[in-house]
Amino acid sequence: MIELLKNGVLEHMELPVIHLDSHYWQAGWTPTPNDEWDKFLKETVSGEEWIVDGNYTRTLDIRLQASDTIVFLDMRRLLCMYRIIKRRLMYHGKSRPDLNEACEEKLDAEFFVWVWNYRKKVRPKVLEAIRQHGEGKQTVILTSRKEVEVFFEQYLRMIGS
Repeated sequence: MIELLKNGVLEHMELPVIHLDSHYWQAGWTPTPNDEWDKFLKETVSGEEWIVDGNYTRTLDIRLQASDTIVFLDMRRLLCMYRIIKRRLMYHGKSRPDLNEACEEKLDAEFFVWVWNYRKKVRPKVLEAIRQHGEGKQTVILTSRKEVEVFFEQYLRMIGS
């Protein structure tokens, strides 16, 4: 997602972009309490148009029910591992553009293991949630950088940017 930000793709979409990490993580990597988080998400998706970037599978149903289009970036494990390491090196000592400014970039063992195990432990839950809530919605599953590039190129052509 950061690459899409750097390339200005999301700005051309002219939709509000909500990066969940920037709202969930408070100063010093303190998580938002569940009741506050659920309220924030329900308010966020009550808007007419939006793009939500992030995981948070506990509340995925809230977003999927409110969406008309679902785009799931289903990338290979090694690409994800490469990207989190690259991100850590790029933003060492500072915060990322899609993160709360009071959260300095870090890469701890817990997150590393979570990313490593994502395809086995989290991905099936995401795909099941998409199956449950995707009926009648445009659902796009992108599995490579090239597919992401083509998807956004087509979208930008469609909206005339």
